Order: sequence, then structure tokens, then C-alpha cells
Amino acid sequence: MNEDISLESVLKANQRETDERSLIEAAQKDPARFADLYENNFERVYAFVVSRVRHREEAEDLTADVFHQALASIGRFEWRGVPFAAWLLRIAANAVADHWQRTPREHGNPVQNEPYVSWEEVEYRARLFRLVDTLLEDQRAVVIKRFVEQKSISEVAREIQKTEGAVKQLQLRALRNLRARIGETHG
Repeated sequence: MNEDISLESVLKANQRETDERSLIEAAQKDPARFADLYENNFERVYAFVVSRVRHREEAEDLTADVFHQALASIGRFEWRGVPFAAWLLRIAANAVADHWQRTPREHGNPVQNEPYVSWEEVEYRARLFRLVDTLLEDQRAVVIKRFVEQKSISEVAREIQKTEGAVKQLQLRALRNLRARIGETHG
């Protein structure tokens, strides 16, 4: 049984690698095909960047810069058997470092002394972002406004024209759904 699971995992990994390599080659021939690579990796890059800068607007700008740099350099990308995301995260790490060099020193780097964010943590956050996109529209809106935009229950209630109690219920259901779906994706 474990050998079947292991063989299945290896076959899936090989298929993902083949698919990714095909997407890269397609993007190298036609930059318009880069959109597939963007879609497959946006959450990973954003999760990495937001863990380093902590401000949503800065994270969005830096993530956009990473994909612009990647698109401009895709022709020079060489497949070496490492996931494409690793190349993107290296670009992201350099973009974040450049960002902190440009930022006035009085603002400091609030995440400089924080623990290293592992690949697994980046993958977990990326999976969570993808799962938020699968929530019902009103639940997704509440989660984004509460946890991304960091708005209070009353602010969210005013914006979506619902009572504070309704917002709390939507938030509770969304978190339950996310918790259940995270469990499903873990096995």
C-alpha cells in the first residue's frame, strides 16, 4: 500500500515537472504564455513577499515587480530540474532586499530579525490564498476585508451592508470552511 502511494507521488511529481517545463518553454517562445506560469505561482511569490514586508501595498508592488523581472528574463531561464518557483523566489528575495535598501533607515526592516520563512511555510500560505479564492463570494469578501485589509467587524459590516452579527457568522463559516479544506489538502 505505501509503495503504491509512493509510486503515485513520484508519478505526480514527474507529471508536474513535465507540465511546468512545457509551460516554461512555451513562455520562452511566446511571452503571452507567461500568464500560465504567473497563475501557477502568484500565491507562492506573494506569500513569500508579504512575509518579508508586512504591508499589503508594498507586497503587491514587489510581487508585481518580481513577475515583471521574471517575464523580462524568461528567455534566459535554464531548466535545471529545480521548480520554477525557486527561481521566482530568488528574484523575490533580491527584490525585497533592494526594497529595504531603498527604504529610509528610520523605518527599519521590521522582519529582519524574524525567523526564516521556510519553503513549506510559503507553500502553506500559497495554498491558503488559493483556498480563500474558493470560498463563497460573501465569505471571501469578509475574510479579505478582515485579515488582508485588517478592517474591524463594524467597518466590514458598513461596507458590505450587513449587520455585525451577519459579518461574524460569515467570518466563522469562512474559517470553518478553510480549516476543513486545509485538512482535505493535507491528506
